[in-house]
Amino acid sequence: MLVQPMASLTDLALGLVTLLLVPRLPRDIVWARYWRAAFAWAAATALAGAVYHGVLVDVPRIGGITWAVMSTMVVVVMSFMLAATVVQVLGPARAVWFWPLRLLGVAAYVVIAATGSPSITAIMLCESITMACIIGLWVWAWRRRHPAARAMLVAIGASIAAAMFRLVPGAAELLWTDPDSAYHLGQIVGIVLLFRAVAHGGAVEDAASGPETSPRFRRS
Repeated sequence: MLVQPMASLTDLALGLVTLLLVPRLPRDIVWARYWRAAFAWAAATALAGAVYHGVLVDVPRIGGITWAVMSTMVVVVMSFMLAATVVQVLGPARAVWFWPLRLLGVAAYVVIAATGSPSITAIMLCESITMACIIGLWVWAWRRRHPAARAMLVAIGASIAAAMFRLVPGAAELLWTDPDSAYHLGQIVGIVLLFRAVAHGGAVEDAASGPETSPRFRRS
């Protein structure tokens, strides 16, 4: 019998949906491999979460180790998302910008992990730095008329809204469930929207041979 059945099943649903989307992502585009890696790691994280909520959450030692692994996987997902965004928005030649931006989030995570017990709220706060970098780049791209920017910002907004179910007390009651389950359900919407944004960006670049040649997006 599952320890936290609703949280386990919603995490399982999130993992399976994400996993099914991975082979449908664009191929043969320089930034696509980063998005594929982000989706693959996100699927693995959600599936691990299903096991954690269903079986391991009440096993202190094993559950603690599993949580540490899952939190690291979240950091990996965010790293690939930032890498994909940097390459897609700025171009492969400016991928060097990835490292200083990524180090901001990693440094914050290391500080919290070293000074206390990392929780989902702590991870969200740390990775909010990385997310802020991602949003900033896509807002800049939107202002420069990048064809995928609007859809990306909508998808990111949906994921942030899903996180509110965990961060805002009582928000999960809107879905008549617990915060973890509500978050997972919201993330399913977010991951589908993100998939559509990535797929749209791939279709545009296939047609235009890259954002540099697109009449809607020019980089100085």
